[in-house]
Amino acid sequence: MNQQQDQLATLHEIRNIMDRSSRFISLSGLSGVAAGVSALLGAAVVKWYLVTHGINYNENLGRGLSNEVIFFMLSAAALVFILAFCSAAYFTIRNARKSNHRVWDSKTERMLVNLFIPLAAGGIFCAVLFYHNLLFLVAPAMLVFYGCALLNASKYTLSDIRYLGIFEIVLGLLAGFFVGYGLLAWTVGFGVLHMVYGMLVYFKYER
Repeated sequence: MNQQQDQLATLHEIRNIMDRSSRFISLSGLSGVAAGVSALLGAAVVKWYLVTHGINYNENLGRGLSNEVIFFMLSAAALVFILAFCSAAYFTIRNARKSNHRVWDSKTERMLVNLFIPLAAGGIFCAVLFYHNLLFLVAPAMLVFYGCALLNASKYTLSDIRYLGIFEIVLGLLAGFFVGYGLLAWTVGFGVLHMVYGMLVYFKYER
């Protein structure tokens, strides 16, 4: 019995080694927390801007917004993306050096390629929605495509990111039905879910 248990333990260890050799495992949970904080700050700024300009997004669903308002919202979203990307790079590089792992190799490249293909498709689709003045579908589309990107990349990094992707997709689909809550769904998806995911990953792998 002990010999059989030892063999199973050895096989499990070999599987873990093979899994680590084929996946990018230096992704830091703190990067998810930082991304969530950035999204919450961005959502708060957009909400403040809409309130000060007397715009009720839930009522007009983004219809009739001036170019100035649209530009402000896009700028806020772009700033959130830049902050999230920079924080993810910083914490991931720090985590990789702490664990004596390489920051850039074939595993990193595979993960990023599989992440950015759905993201690029989602960005183009959102541009199409803007072109046709379907602004109320932009937030749901962003959540769905982002979730698909996470699912696609989860094969090459921590498997936990798969569950974040599923939640993002479900939330995006729900927001597609309840379009009046698009901004709220965006805030929950990119803010709250990122923070919860980041904390879970941090306490699971980094503490």
